[in-house]
Amino acid sequence: MITIRCIKCHKKVFKYNKIGKGRLLHCWENRIIEDYSVRDGNNVKCQCGNVLGIVQNKWIKMKQNSFIYSGKITRK
Repeated sequence: MITIRCIKCHKKVFKYNKIGKGRLLHCWENRIIEDYSVRDGNNVKCQCGNVLGIVQNKWIKMKQNSFIYSGKITRK
């Protein structure tokens, strides 16, 4: 499980179960364990107003360079 934080204010946005290696390009809605984000239409924002991604179908397309993450990635 990884913790995704805002690049600007470093507040938690998601606790997410990432499977496999590689970059975090999108987050599947069903793998989000805890959600601290603010939803504004299709935009996913941090509490500070930084836009982190856009909701598309069953996932959130993450905006690169707007977040950081840490934690253990589940290998498959």
